[in-house]
Amino acid sequence: MKPIDPQSFDRKQVEAASPASAQDAHMIRAQMDRGDWLILGVLALIWGGAFFFIGVAVRHVPPLTYVWLRLTIAAAAMWGYLYFKGEKLGLPPGAWGSILLLALLNNALPFTLFGWGQTHIASGLASILNATTPIWGVLVAHFLTHDERMSPRKIAGVLLGFGGVATMIGPSLLSSLGTSGLAQLACVTASLSYALAAVWARRFRKQGISPLSVTTGQLTAGALMMLPLSIFIDRPWTHAFPPLTAWAAIAALALFCTAFGYVLYFRLIATSGATNALLVTLLVPPVAILLGALFLNEVLAPQDFIGLALIALGLAAIDGRLISLLSARRRLRQAA
Repeated sequence: MKPIDPQSFDRKQVEAASPASAQDAHMIRAQMDRGDWLILGVLALIWGGAFFFIGVAVRHVPPLTYVWLRLTIAAAAMWGYLYFKGEKLGLPPGAWGSILLLALLNNALPFTLFGWGQTHIASGLASILNATTPIWGVLVAHFLTHDERMSPRKIAGVLLGFGGVATMIGPSLLSSLGTSGLAQLACVTASLSYALAAVWARRFRKQGISPLSVTTGQLTAGALMMLPLSIFIDRPWTHAFPPLTAWAAIAALALFCTAFGYVLYFRLIATSGATNALLVTLLVPPVAILLGALFLNEVLAPQDFIGLALIALGLAAIDGRLISLLSARRRLRQAA
């Protein structure tokens, strides 16, 4: 397949901010530093519990209405935070077209697909399918960017990481992948949507728009996008009032997994690029298992530790540290 010219993908990018000086030119870090890894770890903890909360919410709230509530509460929280800090949104009028597309790819479409999918399949299986996002991310970034091309180490790293996830879920769960095919396809499509959104979000850093503004804008646009769908399709007033557990799950999703999580996520994209940022989806399934072991007295099986090791190797390969370590050892042996 012939790569798409990255300039054609960014043709409609709005240059809202004043041109940056030469010394302020932004460069994506191919190898993440400690701060980037810290953000990645916090995101993994936040989003590791998201699938559990989604499972609780969609048991009592129709999927479209759940997404609208999640986005509305998250958007209100972001606007409140801006007001508390005395800041303005800072989005130029011409940027709203890009924000609308980001809200569709990063919020409305994947939230809806995962919400509907988890009414038919288990939350754990949905999180496993979500772990395909880095695979899509490497492909999407290769064809739609000029500085995140595929390389042997990235391909090897993603395959190692996904192999670790497959090892953790075990043969018994893999044998059930043929059932509920549409729900599983919906989750895979949502993962592709996340990958497209990660690449699309790179443009806002070049425009000088802060992650806080991007998060507030996309959540607001997503909430407005989902409102008519919730009203005319779900007709939420015809359903029973949700219990307190469902409201608590939606609030946790909105405030922590969405509002706070996306601020960190866009900051990571701005510094380390879409491919590195998408690595968080590989960490979500093992985090969910570890949290279950720590707080629910669940026992980790041997394949869980093997899977964790494979995922760690995959992350190291994509980040470049594994190859650097092996090269350094080879040089030491040759020097000896």
